[in-house]
Amino acid sequence: MTIKVAFITGGASGMGLAVAQALSSRSDEEWELHIIDLNAEAGKKAIASLKSAHFHQTNVTDYSSLVSAFEETWSKSGRVDFVFANAGIVERDNFYEEHALDAPPPPPNQLSIDINYKAVVNTSWLALHYFRKSLAKHGKSAIDPVLVMTASCGGLYPSEFCPMYSGSKAAVVHFNRAITVAYHHAGIRTFATCPGTIRTGLLNQEEWKSFPEEYFTPVQTLVDAVVKLVDGGSIEDAKGKTVDGKDNWGLTVEVNGKKFYFREGVEFCDEYMEKMMKHTSMAVQLERIEKTKSQSQAGSDGT
Repeated sequence: MTIKVAFITGGASGMGLAVAQALSSRSDEEWELHIIDLNAEAGKKAIASLKSAHFHQTNVTDYSSLVSAFEETWSKSGRVDFVFANAGIVERDNFYEEHALDAPPPPPNQLSIDINYKAVVNTSWLALHYFRKSLAKHGKSAIDPVLVMTASCGGLYPSEFCPMYSGSKAAVVHFNRAITVAYHHAGIRTFATCPGTIRTGLLNQEEWKSFPEEYFTPVQTLVDAVVKLVDGGSIEDAKGKTVDGKDNWGLTVEVNGKKFYFREGVEFCDEYMEKMMKHTSMAVQLERIEKTKSQSQAGSDGT
């Protein structure tokens, strides 16, 4: 039996660990899990709860640290099937705090943007590279690479209390929509999940009390949705919308309560905007670049 390999950021707790445990407990296939987290103590506890797992203490905001985690994963496992770009935090400062008016205020703490968005970009960038290596080594018939990014309901609906968190998660939703066609052409399926309010370590117990208990989303709902995305094939949301296996990529999946929903991007304002945006595609822009190169080469050759 082929052993599949998962790379999970923020994997030592919360949603990352829950997905890792679900993969570890599967009876129909074997998974080797690479848990990526900054918290060494939590990481050691996490791998103790998993069948086949390795912990990589990693600062996802540090590109070289993230590269090392991918390199160690490749060295140990020789393939990557699933990358869960999941690490995230919420800002703790009051963005609207008043400051003395006799001097400019200090800069805002943007760590939530660094982890929630910039680290997802870097993880996705590196995932593309190691997925390509995996496909080159094992062949397209033997591997179905999947990248799942954790956004948030706060990426769909504005959150006044944590605007940087909300903005970073909205960026993840749009980033997935921007890269998914190019990744699909490379043989990689990408997704963004937008979980509702799940009780994780994102907030402390006192902070969670400010939310109505009856509307929390069970972490298992998120786990089930992620596993369905990884498995591929036909998938149906709570409103009865079915996506066939061949189209099971690029989805934005909102997870709330015990249900999940496919969320579409905004409609074009008119046909002219739609036509213009089509010209931002890689196919059109690469054609332009190649044409420019050919013209430049012809000019240098004196033809």
